[in-house]
Amino acid sequence: MIVDLPDTTTSRISKELVKLREEGGAVALGRVLTLIIATAPGAEEEAIEAANDASREHPMRVIVVATEPGTEDAAVEPRLDAEIRVGGDAGASEVIVLRASGDAARDEESLITGLLLPDAPVVTWWPGIAPAVPGEAPLGRFAQRRITDASAQPDPQAALLTLQQNYTPGDADFAWTRLTLWRAQLAAVLDQPPYAPVTRVHVTGAIDSPSTTLLAAWLQMQLGAVTDYVLTPVDDGSPGIHGVVLERPTGPIELIRDVPGVATLRQPGQPVHDVALPRRSLRDCLADELRRLDPDELYGEVITNGLQQLGGAESEGADA
Repeated sequence: MIVDLPDTTTSRISKELVKLREEGGAVALGRVLTLIIATAPGAEEEAIEAANDASREHPMRVIVVATEPGTEDAAVEPRLDAEIRVGGDAGASEVIVLRASGDAARDEESLITGLLLPDAPVVTWWPGIAPAVPGEAPLGRFAQRRITDASAQPDPQAALLTLQQNYTPGDADFAWTRLTLWRAQLAAVLDQPPYAPVTRVHVTGAIDSPSTTLLAAWLQMQLGAVTDYVLTPVDDGSPGIHGVVLERPTGPIELIRDVPGVATLRQPGQPVHDVALPRRSLRDCLADELRRLDPDELYGEVITNGLQQLGGAESEGADA
């Protein structure tokens, strides 16, 4: 069910939530957190769908703040339009969509304060363009976790450097979350004999894949081996990470993803294996990040020290 509240106020929205709870049985009991989604008008539906899917694992209240840059200008008529989604339109959550303009869009923090679940953690997610310093943004200051997506920025590789310079404990980025399957597979391979040291690491991926850079930084930190990574033009092959080669005295380990969703694993003295390595969906990444509300210390170490120690990328056919 969707309830439209045109030209409304936060107080009216709160009263409508209580009314829905009493009349329709929609309850806030059992909600484990408040998820704030900060996005632009017209781009909210994909994020809401991902949040609804993730809510089946993490029941929550979702507050979507959709404001167009520039609409907070004093010359624009102040207005707050809202809609409340419950039941089948909200998964295991309740969704509040706020579309503000004029003075109503100036103070985003005050806009949502009265709608937060009491005594529940707050997570803020920017699925699109993110602030340079998430920890100091109006919607990020009071959040325990702040989630961004470097791949959604105009220059994903430059976005990583911005994240490095402005990192605050509690920050997270989907470029790191998308590495979970790759990290697990590489760790499993190195956990098998022979236990020869890795002498050199080669990582390849698309230039618009910040995950490729983070994977190279993580491998260099964990293995202490010289690491180089190559970034290829987007139109030169598949997106995302292309592959990893770990050189050892006993022979190289190759994990190459030539086919979307499937990687080929080659190891000395063993049969060739096909490994499922699909690109993770927004729903999977969001659900993964919501499983922990404390700072991800490993991500913090990689985004700061790991990137700093990593050398520059090589490029094929384009400047990195």
